[in-house]
Amino acid sequence: MEFRELERVRPEEIEKRSFEIITQELGDKKLDPEQELVIKRVIHTTADFDYADHLIFSPHAVKLGIEALKEGVPVITDTNMGKAGINKKALERAGSSVHCFMADEDVAEDAKNRQTTRAHASMDKAARLSKECIFAIGNAPTALVHLHELIQEGIIKPRLIIGVPVGFVNVIQSKEMILSLSDVPYIVARGRKGGSNVAAAIVNAMLYQIS
Repeated sequence: MEFRELERVRPEEIEKRSFEIITQELGDKKLDPEQELVIKRVIHTTADFDYADHLIFSPHAVKLGIEALKEGVPVITDTNMGKAGINKKALERAGSSVHCFMADEDVAEDAKNRQTTRAHASMDKAARLSKECIFAIGNAPTALVHLHELIQEGIIKPRLIIGVPVGFVNVIQSKEMILSLSDVPYIVARGRKGGSNVAAAIVNAMLYQIS
């Protein structure tokens, strides 16, 4: 068996080289300059070039997300994996923070009493925070569905929704609900693809643009 020749890349230059390869493989595909770094960061995280077409942005969603992070708006995730994947030093520099309520005892009790999911109940807890929030949803479509309900009821108005849950049951439907919103900024991965790593990558892509 023949092996491809290994590239000689210094450890500190691996990420830079990865982005060079991404740019080369995108070829002549034109990306919106405001969205480009987010799309490339997601491709870097997943090695999946479909995201160049499947990430849907409301007008100026990236700019609005960066502004919110600079104002210290907290990020709410639907998994601790998503929370762990967000760069804490970059968050601290921006003056923001990240929270996941999925493992909280009161959320578990609320979900049990109301016979709903923890993701659904965790969105209710986030809605009770005194601050506006950015929601980074990478796993639970029920979180997106309930966010849509809370918005329609006038209970919350998120500064940004990152809607990228992965899977099969109600995943596409929940994303389409967010895409129907006209007054809340969003970044959505249309279709079945996504994940907590994608949600974290999108947040990180915005954080890395804050000097």
